[in-house]
Amino acid sequence: MRKTLAIAALAGSTAVTGLALSPAAAQAATAAASTTSTGTSWGKFFSSDHKAYTFGKTWKSGGVVHTKWYGVDKVGGKKGWVWFEFYKNGSWHKFNRSFDGKVVGSWSGRGIKKVYTFTCWAGKFDNCGRKYRIY
Repeated sequence: MRKTLAIAALAGSTAVTGLALSPAAAQAATAAASTTSTGTSWGKFFSSDHKAYTFGKTWKSGGVVHTKWYGVDKVGGKKGWVWFEFYKNGSWHKFNRSFDGKVVGSWSGRGIKKVYTFTCWAGKFDNCGRKYRIY
């Protein structure tokens, strides 16, 4: 944000004074403006009965959206499920992953515009928690 404001101030001052940026300074200004963010951490998102939860991080790098997720529930017995819904190429897509105990997973995709997630426990469609937008 500060770099963007500094670039805008510099551009405004050169317009007023009639000075032009050197090629090296102009390249540095455009490189600073095109850096990507480090991503968004999300969670803990619980199932409706609070017996399982997921959390993670989602970020975009080189046109690809990456998500690393962690699922937590009690080992043995029934599984937890994490669902992901994403908007890509004009349509919605949905998939899920199960976990038992502490599990780490990741996935990525190109051209993704929106990503939502929610957590269920004891079945793919049972005890599902609220849906959250993570990207």
